[in-house]
Amino acid sequence: MTGYKKSLARLTEKWHVKVLSVVVAIFLFAFHRMGDLQERFFSVPLTFRLDSGLVPAGPFPRTIRITLRGDANSIYPVGETGIEAFVDLSMYTEPGIYRVPVQVQKAADLETEDLEILVEPMEISIELDAKMSRYVPISPAFKGYLESGYEMVSYDLDPPEAAVEGPVKILSKIPELSTESIDLRSRSGDFSSRVRIINPNPLLEIRGDGMTEFTGFVRELIMITNLADIPVSVTGLAPFLEADLNPPAASIRVLGIQRAIDALDKETILGVDCSALTEPGIYEVPLTVFLGEELTLERTDPETIQVTLYRRTEEE
Repeated sequence: MTGYKKSLARLTEKWHVKVLSVVVAIFLFAFHRMGDLQERFFSVPLTFRLDSGLVPAGPFPRTIRITLRGDANSIYPVGETGIEAFVDLSMYTEPGIYRVPVQVQKAADLETEDLEILVEPMEISIELDAKMSRYVPISPAFKGYLESGYEMVSYDLDPPEAAVEGPVKILSKIPELSTESIDLRSRSGDFSSRVRIINPNPLLEIRGDGMTEFTGFVRELIMITNLADIPVSVTGLAPFLEADLNPPAASIRVLGIQRAIDALDKETILGVDCSALTEPGIYEVPLTVFLGEELTLERTDPETIQVTLYRRTEEE
């Protein structure tokens, strides 16, 4: 018994020094272990587990920062697809704003016994609203201009509306959707183009491929143009006669396509026919207008020209 007491006395002698030594040893071991740990950072998409009747209705982080801490053999084989970040909102069935923790789920084949996984942010605030689906009309957007003298008389969109899904508070306020810009520059005929439908809010989802087929129907522009001070020529005049015109020029208004108007030769489109006049005198002769088939005469000013005929002199 005396020997036992002596052994116990030796064991407990300066016990606080011995305990401190053990603590220091543990600390040194842990410090050495921490010195061997490495960190790796990457981001993964944030997913939601929701009641089927609710959808996010406000801003939220689209990605979550993942920190892996462990030895190199543990952290570097882990791919970004091996970890999923999510928030579980399935217990909420009414619209509202909720604060929930961000959780992680590891792939089934991922060995993480010596791996520490941290997420940032650790929790998020998210607004939920009732889910709504409806068809929204599509309106085309344009840039540039057609060639001069052309106009778009009509267009078709196929489909003319898009099926959209999203929160009631947002989708109910969307009157129409726009396409990406359709280039009209240098167009002078019918054309088709497959264009993307612009999603005005990332919280909305356009079902399908998000595209529509635009067909534009282009025609030459019918214009009314006034042409002034056009010289009047004389036709059918007998060789022994000369003519003075009053006025010597006239104005006309024509209806037609710009291309045909631009092609007019102003020196030859107006005239007076004197083939029936054989004696000197003063005559009122109807103004004759020579236009192509693509143009229509709207008005002449004046309608008749005063023609004064006199006999040529011998010298002439």
